[in-house]
Amino acid sequence: MAKIMSPLELSTLRKELIQKSRSKAISITICSGTGCIACGSKDLALAFTKELEKYNLLGRVAVRETGCHGFCERGPVVVIAPSNICYLKVGEPDIAEIVAKTILENQIIERLVYEDPNTHQRLANLNDIPFYKHQKRVLLEQNVLVNPTSISDYIAVDGYSALVKALLYSKPDDIVKTIKDAHLRGRGGGGFPTGAKWETTRNAPGDVKYVIVNADEGDPGAYMDRSLMEGNPHGVLEGLIIGGYAIGAQEGYIYIRQEYPLALKNTEKAIQQARDYGFLGKNILGTDFSFDVIIHRGAGAFVSGESSALMNAIEGHVGEPRPKYIHTSVKGLWERPSCLNNVETWANVPHIVNKGVEWFRSMGTAHSKGTKIFSLVGKVNNTGLVEVPMGISLKKIIYDIGGGIPKAKKFKAVQTGGPSGGVLPEKLLNLPVDFDALTEAGSMMGSGGLIVMDEDTCIVDTARYYINFLAHESCGKCLPCREGLRQMLKILTNITEGNGNEGDIELLEELCELLTKTSLCALGQSAANPVTSALKYFRAEFEAHIQDKRCPAGVCKNLFCYEVDTKKCKACGACFKTCPADAIKWEKKQVAEIIQEKCIKCGACIAACPAKFNAIKKIHVKPVLQEC
Repeated sequence: MAKIMSPLELSTLRKELIQKSRSKAISITICSGTGCIACGSKDLALAFTKELEKYNLLGRVAVRETGCHGFCERGPVVVIAPSNICYLKVGEPDIAEIVAKTILENQIIERLVYEDPNTHQRLANLNDIPFYKHQKRVLLEQNVLVNPTSISDYIAVDGYSALVKALLYSKPDDIVKTIKDAHLRGRGGGGFPTGAKWETTRNAPGDVKYVIVNADEGDPGAYMDRSLMEGNPHGVLEGLIIGGYAIGAQEGYIYIRQEYPLALKNTEKAIQQARDYGFLGKNILGTDFSFDVIIHRGAGAFVSGESSALMNAIEGHVGEPRPKYIHTSVKGLWERPSCLNNVETWANVPHIVNKGVEWFRSMGTAHSKGTKIFSLVGKVNNTGLVEVPMGISLKKIIYDIGGGIPKAKKFKAVQTGGPSGGVLPEKLLNLPVDFDALTEAGSMMGSGGLIVMDEDTCIVDTARYYINFLAHESCGKCLPCREGLRQMLKILTNITEGNGNEGDIELLEELCELLTKTSLCALGQSAANPVTSALKYFRAEFEAHIQDKRCPAGVCKNLFCYEVDTKKCKACGACFKTCPADAIKWEKKQVAEIIQEKCIKCGACIAACPAKFNAIKKIHVKPVLQEC
């Protein structure tokens, strides 16, 4: 492929690609993100191709492997256009039937379509499924339209047209002003105004400047950035090139976690394709602007998501933060002005340049504009990636999109913002999801994790889990974070084990204040959020653990045991056959008995006991370690 040197050449190529795609009346789109690959989507494209060959249909049916569609829990996902039929949990045995019935006869295969867990209504059209219907998909929409390894697919959906507009019809200052006027805020967690950061780096002294993509996504349960890098790396790359032009940088870095092999592979290919087509390298699109990109593979340290720690890692040093007497936008990578934004922030840039400031500002709230991608996981019926306008309520995300809580359980809390975020209770379900509202409530936007918890969740144990994660991920450079988190973990562990003491809550509050006010970087400064929010909204649960030696949710193992109800037990032996620890005594025609000294409290017995018998119960124990 010859390099594209003018807008006319790009426009001509785009028309040819669109015309070629229109020659095929039907397209079969297969989600090939990491989640669906884990569920078996890798071989579906070949299976579809072979089946279509049998009917001589390859001339009018396109088969496309794309990035993540979002509905990960129901993968592999297959969408058939133009009718927008969405099939879920598709396997190779389903391919022949899909081709024979849906492609040839336009029939719906009922068992493969979405079934509403509440109404049991079956919905075949993608846009009718609540998970998709209530979203506003701007970035994720392109994941469904393009093969991430094909620059042609990206060009066909207007790819690199924003780069043309920026390089040939705008000055660098104009682009910075556009991003400022759009009120784009960083999607990495802090919500800092992107345009202001760009302007600072552009105006900083020095001829050598850098732009950097932060794809070091380390929050448990979060995979927004991974899915964008896997599904549409050219969208991120185009935003980075535009940012390099606006800021005055000739070199960019993409920092990707080593644990994201598919994202790394697709990004490497996208960079090479962009070089081949002339979107990277010398004299891009025939202009004086030259720019190239280098990938740096991260070692997987959570703290390396912090800007100065990330830059230390790129330089070859240990990924730990620096004191920010001077911000990295002025003195960052190799002590030169460096502009760091996360994946989602860069991906928004081409859309803003193409569609305009007013379009972007039409979505969201007064101070939080545009859309935001969240990973909706935990105790919710429809898990996956969702993209919604800023300002939507937590309730709409969890119930309208997520389909509510499984098994008719009661909602208890939602953790927003990852391990450094906060736990929000039911009374805040109508809270608008934007940067300022979440911060005011004691949580944060973070990179976009939403973990839903039901009535069976212990908030004290949840706080302990997050503090344990943060204590292990702390780089240990500053004493408040290193020792403060260890002490918090020790106290929380004691409480969950039934060894909590009066005064522990007050000590936790002191440690939270210490961490927030004295830690070196954002990891330590925000690490107290899970505990402060848990104490704010669920203090009674901490008190129950400490004063009554009782876990209200029945989660903390030292505070309960399993017991067989001899009146209900039918001597079926189901629990005996399931127990992995030989902790159940049973003989034919005799009721079961749980040997407490052997019981590991895994719950296998209570799961195996037939629901109609319901003969095994959790019994609270007091004091700790007392046998039932």
